[in-house]
Amino acid sequence: MSEDNPIRVFVTHAFSETDDYLRIFEFLECVDRFYYLNVSKPDEAPSGGMEEIKDALIQQIKESEAVFVVPELYDAQPDLVGFMMDAADANEKPMIVIRPFGRVKPTPAPLVDRCNEHIEWNAREMVDALKRQARLEDTARWEVVDFPGYDADGEVK
Repeated sequence: MSEDNPIRVFVTHAFSETDDYLRIFEFLECVDRFYYLNVSKPDEAPSGGMEEIKDALIQQIKESEAVFVVPELYDAQPDLVGFMMDAADANEKPMIVIRPFGRVKPTPAPLVDRCNEHIEWNAREMVDALKRQARLEDTARWEVVDFPGYDADGEVK
């Protein structure tokens, strides 16, 4: 993954930018050298009925490599989120569900059951899940903890 080959990400939406929708991109933006392309287009609402809306969502999902499912939207419009998940399944797009922000309630079971990963609101976890699901990359990393006054050989004097 490079600047020339960003991961294409779709985030569930109902043609409006909710707090959680925007928050996902805030988290992704804070990761150095991680390149993605947002293929969801909530600001391009089709004129017409539900069929035009569904066609637009299918096109956006087809362009993606992975789908973030937002529980906030599922609470408001479960049928629409179910449709987007069906479209992702039909187009073999892996899905990642993020726990409700602030953990005020559990993630709805239908989302957890259908998604490939269930993650926290954590930039590193979000990027790792995208890399695993979209590009099948191994993202095993070690946490490095720095203790001031110490190095690999012990206490620094």
